[in-house]
Amino acid sequence: MMYKLGIDLGGTNIVAGVVDDEYKILAKAECKTNIPRPAESVCDSMAEVAKQAAEKAGVNWDDISSVGIGVPGAVNPVTGIIAYSANLLFKDWEIVKMMEERLGKKVYIENDANAAAYGEFLAGSAKGATNAIAVTLGTGVGGGIIINGKIYSGSNFAGAEIGHMVIVKDGKPCGCGRKGCWEAYASATGLINLTKEEIEKEDPETSVMKKLAEKEGNVSGRTAFDAMRLGDEGGKKVVNEYIDYLACGVASIIHIFQPDVLCIGGGVSKEGDNIILPLREKVAGEIYKGESSCLQTKICVATLGNDAGIIGAACLENLY
Repeated sequence: MMYKLGIDLGGTNIVAGVVDDEYKILAKAECKTNIPRPAESVCDSMAEVAKQAAEKAGVNWDDISSVGIGVPGAVNPVTGIIAYSANLLFKDWEIVKMMEERLGKKVYIENDANAAAYGEFLAGSAKGATNAIAVTLGTGVGGGIIINGKIYSGSNFAGAEIGHMVIVKDGKPCGCGRKGCWEAYASATGLINLTKEEIEKEDPETSVMKKLAEKEGNVSGRTAFDAMRLGDEGGKKVVNEYIDYLACGVASIIHIFQPDVLCIGGGVSKEGDNIILPLREKVAGEIYKGESSCLQTKICVATLGNDAGIIGAACLENLY
């Protein structure tokens, strides 16, 4: 039996996992990325955790058919080069060549959000779909698009930047330098900013969200939801406004792509039904009324968590 190995190369951690033919992770190994450091050193660490994962899984290295790597940034899967990665501080990195030299295996690369979307498509919440979109709500808003079972990344491999579609003209500034991007409103950062804005309007002596934030040590993506669960009107207002912005983007994505499944991942998605149920209701109200087929898109929480990127990366050989 042959196995595949996936590596999730992040700005903080490097995680490798051995995946079987049923898309199950048999074992994982990880280490700190420790950026900044030379690309050669990062490749050495990736090779080390890859072999550690195989050893922990009890899999002979000869039984690994290929290795896939999910990387943040602009990735060219054809040339095997990372054009640029802000998180890793590298430009024009010949990662595939360097890793093939270290591992003696065929190596594939893909953008990490695309790899995670592919993992959900193969083994998670989008399993069985033909077309699927994965939206990740974290510091920013990431996206992965699967069309007819294949990753769609555009002509220059830098597509699927769904977080940077504008939903408010001349709106809030985005980290990309533009204004009004979906990311500025629907990310965890956007949720935190909405929460802070509401706290500023409230009486500091009676503000439930202020007290929760002080207890936690800071305003987080949980603050408004925790306040809402306590019956606080300010928390309810923030959550409702946040889901309005989230629904605006989700409805637009559904209109454009008509996916079978749209799954929501990232830290904010841990709120589960507190996000998904009102999101479905709001999206149904946003969908073009003459196109009832739009309502067939299943909106759900991504189920694989951080394992999605490992599974998707491991299975990149399926696409080439």
